[in-house]
Amino acid sequence: MQYFIGIDTGGTYTDAVLLEEESGKIVRCVKKPTTHHDLSIGVGKALTTLLSDEINPGAVTGLAVSTTLATNAIVEKRGARVGLFVFGYVRPFKLPVVANVFLKGGHDIIGREEQPLDLENLVDTVQGLKNEVDSYAVCGAMSIKNPTHELVAEKAISLIDPKPVFCSHKVSSHPGMRERAATACLHAKLQPLMKDFLTSIQRSMKQVRLDCPVTIICGNGQGAPLEEVADRAAITMASGPAATAGFGAMAGKETALVVDVGGTTTDVCMLKDGRPVINREGCRIDQWQTHVEAIDMYTAAGGGDSHIVCTDDGRLRILPSRVQPLATTSNLPDPATWLGCGNRCSLVLPVENDGDATDPVLACLAEHGPATIAFLADQSGKTGMALEKHIERLHFLQKVQVSGFTPTDALHVLGRLGIGNVTAAEKGAEILAAELGLGVEELCRRALTLTEDVIENIILDYLGRSIWGEHKAAPFLNHRDNELFTVSFRLKIPIIGIGAAARLLLPAVAARLQTEVVFPEFFETGNAIGAALIGMRSRAANFPTSDNT
Repeated sequence: MQYFIGIDTGGTYTDAVLLEEESGKIVRCVKKPTTHHDLSIGVGKALTTLLSDEINPGAVTGLAVSTTLATNAIVEKRGARVGLFVFGYVRPFKLPVVANVFLKGGHDIIGREEQPLDLENLVDTVQGLKNEVDSYAVCGAMSIKNPTHELVAEKAISLIDPKPVFCSHKVSSHPGMRERAATACLHAKLQPLMKDFLTSIQRSMKQVRLDCPVTIICGNGQGAPLEEVADRAAITMASGPAATAGFGAMAGKETALVVDVGGTTTDVCMLKDGRPVINREGCRIDQWQTHVEAIDMYTAAGGGDSHIVCTDDGRLRILPSRVQPLATTSNLPDPATWLGCGNRCSLVLPVENDGDATDPVLACLAEHGPATIAFLADQSGKTGMALEKHIERLHFLQKVQVSGFTPTDALHVLGRLGIGNVTAAEKGAEILAAELGLGVEELCRRALTLTEDVIENIILDYLGRSIWGEHKAAPFLNHRDNELFTVSFRLKIPIIGIGAAARLLLPAVAARLQTEVVFPEFFETGNAIGAALIGMRSRAANFPTSDNT
């Protein structure tokens, strides 16, 4: 018997599935917590559980991997710090990067130089940026016709600062300066994350004596060999949603909306005639419109681990950032000592603290243990935005994690979920409820209503853009509930639910949208199954004869 493995690494869980290769029968499914400080631990545990004594690692002919780590990093505003240089474009635009620098240069539509590259200013700017960024992106006007200025800039930057440089003409052949620049920036932003992830996959395989080809699922629903992905990180940007669509196509619905509710994000894509719709022009994730070919999908922050906070003006609010739920945080201090309004809504915890005494935040955590942001501000000398950015950086480097109250905790309190410490969730709910003058159950119901609001809006954003286009849809959807009227919608197509949180959150959303939601068998680990199916199909396309594995 020969087998194929599919793995999906998300922000909360790492899912794995073992399939019989010939029949496609699912032998075993596994769900393990994602270990962000060392991804190989979570992946290794999943593989160890899959490959029990009766399964010989040598009988595994292939492994396919999908991940939402790239999309999660984008919507949570994480990733490498990028410096962007744009040449020859007179209307500045903004992208979420450390520096967005516009200089003279660029070419016209037939590739002739319009003005010389401002190399002197480029060199001076890099000298000032090199301690502030992790990588660079360069985008020249009409570099798709003549990439000379991008190539010169790439060489000049590398001579000053030996960090990765991504040229837009190498990652996009389409016109559109902003989209080309965004695509190059995403490659630069995600490369360190993807390299660490791919290394962790290889390390995990070695631990379980697994030696087989590895396929990485790309956003367009195709597979790519592991060794080709490291320097083209953005092609994995919709990897998780592509696996979602691959699994959703098994549900037997010709036309349907596939909705994957994870811990960090909700991913939405469309099936037509039983197949995922592909966006050849480039996918959009959060505020990034790109030239990355991918399934037609939309990803936005909102899931089971979104941060629920009590604001200073006495309102309950859901934030786009993911935090570790109280119910699943180990060695959590009593929430009564730290949870409350304002900057006391979350707790920063060290992760395998290396005792770096030169870092004021890590030094404070090493001395005092888990701490609120307010306490860190008092002790570290950093305050405001500077402290928030510093903690965000430490979180990106996996030196700290952040814990707070989440929809997952609300589900524990209401008795609808029981995978963690119910007592910790209840204490957190009691504190926030007291701040707002609510009962505990009412607080938790409101938290879930906020989460359902976010998921409903993500679905309507996707459908609205599909029908009306972004510019017409956004103003209408943003004002559908106002002081004069409220607009409700009825979907004409069903929803296919995928993900661990889907069963708990999607039925209420489907009821609002007056449609049905179906949950295929194994929907909790659907992305891992979708990854395996795409991986087997990709390998069959490359090796069409039955003699090859």
